[in-house]
Amino acid sequence: MSQKPYRVLLYYNYVTIENPEEVTAEHKELCQELGLMGRILISSEGINGTCSGTIEQTDAYMEAMKNHPLFHDTVFKIDEADEHAFKKLKVKHRPELVTLRLEDDVDPHEITGKYLDPKDFYEQIQREDTIVLDARNDYEYDLGHFRGAIRPDIRNFRDLPEWVRENKELLGDKKIITYCTGGIRCEKFSGWLLKEGFEDVAQLHGGIVTYGQDPEVQGDLWDGQLYVFDERIAVPVNRKEHVVVGKDYFDGEPCERYVNCAHPPCNKKILCSEENEHKYMRSCSDECRRSEENRYIIEHGLTEEEVAERLAVIEAEKQTV
Repeated sequence: MSQKPYRVLLYYNYVTIENPEEVTAEHKELCQELGLMGRILISSEGINGTCSGTIEQTDAYMEAMKNHPLFHDTVFKIDEADEHAFKKLKVKHRPELVTLRLEDDVDPHEITGKYLDPKDFYEQIQREDTIVLDARNDYEYDLGHFRGAIRPDIRNFRDLPEWVRENKELLGDKKIITYCTGGIRCEKFSGWLLKEGFEDVAQLHGGIVTYGQDPEVQGDLWDGQLYVFDERIAVPVNRKEHVVVGKDYFDGEPCERYVNCAHPPCNKKILCSEENEHKYMRSCSDECRRSEENRYIIEHGLTEEEVAERLAVIEAEKQTV
């Protein structure tokens, strides 16, 4: 099988940076010179990035990182791609690599959950004395997750600690194993769980991406697809079998296609077929459909009469259910 011409790199490195703004500016210059696209965050606690480029560009970037005094030991997760996974390059300085906004921050160098490699994780999550907790947002879980994992009812990672405090009875005194896309969220979250008094906490080292690429486990016990924060939106994980777990927001049919609600202040991520996107004007509610700001209506140049006709069809169907 021939190699695809592009690659997507996913990586992070918790390392103390004394002059993060300066490092950010230098890093942006490096990425621009190489022609990379992507989203890279740098803070005083390290770097967190995902970027895309040709094989030559990504090779040059990884070589530059290997020779960097701060980032030399960065571990890269590499995916092949047919084209760039991003439309532009963003290299930003941020107060935190992942937004938890804790009163008492967690330093993964000081406290973090036990690392589990893919094989150990695969074995542990099947044990009855174990709770598997997804450390991602609800819409990420809805597209795909580990079989039997608990779904947190959150739309932002920073809401996860509060959700855990409100749902402690779900976790009990069992062993907690947590996972996320590439591993960075779990580094802090598992440490926070230990600080909260949970005694037996472990995390999937390298995240779901590493699990899916493992030659022995091959993504087994993962259902659905993996939500990724680039133009691809969804990528496969389980190389043994593909089970669709996503459900169309409007009719509950199996679906793995995400769109954002067309009402800008809402922007909710909804799974829906192309047919239902047009039928419901890419809007999650009647209120969003009727908004003057509705992007779907503007994009398709719908007249007031055409919108009224579509709303009448939707309303008529509601009455017959």
